[in-house]
Parts: sequence; C-alpha cells; structure tokens
Amino acid sequence: MIKQFVCMKWGDRYGADYVNRLYGMIRRNTTGDLRLCCLTDDREGIRPEVDCFDCPTIDIPEPFNNRGWRKVNLFGPSVADYTGEVLYVDLDVVITGSLDGFFEHLPGEPYVVMENPTQQGQGIGNTSVYRFVVGSNTKVLNKLLANPEAELAAYRNSQTFISRTIGELSYWPKTWCRSFKVDCLPPMPARWWKTPVLPDDTRVVIFTGKPDPDEAAVGTWPVRKFYKKFYKTLRPTPWINENWRA
Repeated sequence: MIKQFVCMKWGDRYGADYVNRLYGMIRRNTTGDLRLCCLTDDREGIRPEVDCFDCPTIDIPEPFNNRGWRKVNLFGPSVADYTGEVLYVDLDVVITGSLDGFFEHLPGEPYVVMENPTQQGQGIGNTSVYRFVVGSNTKVLNKLLANPEAELAAYRNSQTFISRTIGELSYWPKTWCRSFKVDCLPPMPARWWKTPVLPDDTRVVIFTGKPDPDEAAVGTWPVRKFYKKFYKTLRPTPWINENWRA
C-alpha cells in the first residue's frame, strides 16, 4: 500500500527548497511506494515528484487565518484527493530515521500525534507530525468555523484547540519525535561550547519558533532584542545538513 504524506506551504516564510528537502528526507527514510502532496499558494520551484494542490483558506479573523490555525483545514471532509490514512509533516522538520513505523503504530487509529514536549502529561499533541484518517475528525474544523471568535479567545494556539476538541489522544513512542530546543540543545551555559545532540532512535526533529533548520545548522539564532543573545545561542549543528537535504 502506498504511504501517503501531506504538507502545507503558504506565505513567504518557507520557500520551495523546504518542500524539496522534505520530499528528499521522506524518500530516503520510507520503504516502498509513497506520495507527498503539498497544499500551497505558490507551486513555483517545487520538484515534480511532489503533487501540488491549492492551499485551502480558512474563514476566521485575521491574522489567525494565516497562522497555524490554517492547518485545521486538514480536519475537513477532504484533503487533496486522498482517502484513508495520511501522515502530515511540517516543512520545518529534520527527518533522521525510518518513517515506516509511523504507518504501523496503532493501526486504524484516527489520530496519532507527538506529545507536546513542553506540556508533558497535559493531553496536548504537537501537530508538527501526526497521522490522521481523512474525514474522521471533521468536528474539529466544524467547531472552529461555528464560532471562531470564541475559540480563538479560548485557545492560544491551534494544537491545543485540536487536542481539546478530539479529547483523549494517542501518541507516538517518545523517542521517535524530538524537539530541537528541548531534546537536542544543551542547557546553558554548555550550549556556548557544546554541539546540539541527536538522541538515539530519533526519527523526526521538530523546530518551533526560531531557529529554523537552516539557521540552526550554521549556529545562528535570530533575536529581536540583543540581550537575549546571551541564552539564545548555539553551536553549528552538522547533523542537520547531513539529513536535511533534497
């Protein structure tokens, strides 16, 4: 059976190179046939192996309609032309190990997600990488669209809203998905001289906020206020470019 993947790209934060690298990482770490669909508002420069579809908009107030809340569209009745199980992957991840298990773990479960690393035990999934069955949780999108102002006021981000709406969550094994900031970056002051690590059995490294993978690879952490550079610092990370490539 073909393994189905989907990603989303809109706006100008991430270019086509991020999609192309994502496909390369998926292909190297997946056995058998696969398909990656990219929901996007700009197809230019995306490699031909990726099937592109228009990125759906979402009828909620600005600026939330162009933030992470736009990903809630994946809980609608249709996603591209897919049916069945699909693995969603954010553009800003680094894949470092086999993805086959993501299609084998808890077979038939309608939603399997990474436990949010900064909210352990609180029932919150991190939506950087999750498997879903198309059309199985339409209540998520329907609830948001029914009263967007109230939901946006009640939840600070979309992944908390999704988690609370779905209810009890099923998670990936903890070692599979790691946070760059939580699991790879050395604590202060060691990050001044120690290279970020890649823990054993890691398959996907997620990046939240800044730095992005290209920045972390060269040891750059953009900050708006200079004093934050004291603790928002890191050494170049060679294993990122070893894995994060087309």
